[in-house]
Amino acid sequence: MRRRPYVSALLAALAAVPLVLLSGLVAAAPARPAAAAAPVRIMPLGDSITGSPGCWRSILWNRLQSTGHTDIDFVGTLGPQGCGQPHDGDNEGHGGYLATNVANQNLLPGWLAATRPDIVLMHFGTNDVWSNIAPATILAAYSRLVDQMRASNPAMRVIVAKIIPMAPASCAACGQRAVALNSAIDGWAAGKTTAQSPVVVVDQWTGFSTATDTYDGVHPNAAGDQKMSDRWYPAVVAALSGATPSPTGSPTPTVGPTVTPTSTPSSACAATYRITNQWQGGWQGEVTVRNTGTARTTGWRVGFTLPDGQRITQTWNAELTQSGTAVSARNVSWNGALAAGAEATFGFLGSTTGTPTVPTVSCTAG
Repeated sequence: MRRRPYVSALLAALAAVPLVLLSGLVAAAPARPAAAAAPVRIMPLGDSITGSPGCWRSILWNRLQSTGHTDIDFVGTLGPQGCGQPHDGDNEGHGGYLATNVANQNLLPGWLAATRPDIVLMHFGTNDVWSNIAPATILAAYSRLVDQMRASNPAMRVIVAKIIPMAPASCAACGQRAVALNSAIDGWAAGKTTAQSPVVVVDQWTGFSTATDTYDGVHPNAAGDQKMSDRWYPAVVAALSGATPSPTGSPTPTVGPTVTPTSTPSSACAATYRITNQWQGGWQGEVTVRNTGTARTTGWRVGFTLPDGQRITQTWNAELTQSGTAVSARNVSWNGALAAGAEATFGFLGSTTGTPTVPTVSCTAG
């Protein structure tokens, strides 16, 4: 009977051994790695120039990869169509589609819901130009598409192209129609951009030749694909580097001292006129309006006088009238409000019996 205390002590010691071993195993378990950040999702959006096969996308993808931008994902409901090199070929390049139809038929929201992009590269409008749709109507479609992008992602970064030149055998007027659309895009983008969702314009038109950079006057060949990729690349890199994390909470506002202005804000503007293109019997002009005051404008009006024999035949981004040689132009609904230092641009085509000249331009701010 005297041995029972020793037996009890031994059993208690043995019972404690598994707990010690289990504690050691738990302590030695490795920590789980942190979850990787989601890649930035980029949607190429447009028509056959983007998607059929749209090999500028493959060149752009591989250049981004080779320069260290590997944490990206090209997205779209359409898959790749070859191009002879590995790449992420997902896209929304729908051959034959019009930007106006995509906007009016509300096709984009479904594509956005399926892919959730952070950046959209949009080269869209070639088929609209071919269909002789007015630049103002195309730009209204652009606006609706951007609104739908922002409904999907309020911080969407939108990169919009001035479309490449057009010279199809079946559409002699398409070349100048493309010029008219492209000339209106800068002003539209300036009025549509926001700090949270910037709209950046990439000039795919300048320096692009339908003779050497397309195989049919419309669709890019290998040289054209390379040029398009080269133009997209800096804008995409800038958009990637400009990504900012979402705030984790609402900041507490800081209340500062009340500042009494030393002067009353004033409205003023200045306008500059330039000839951007000319040909036998015609020319293309552009006027840039700049808010030179300290108050936000509510509207602006520009006036100038053309020599006899010059008449404006088409305009965009402004409401323009001509009476004899006197020309008056005023803002449209979306580009009249200019912050101090901001600019708006409108353009026009004209016919002439002589050489177009640059007139003196007046500007009045509202």
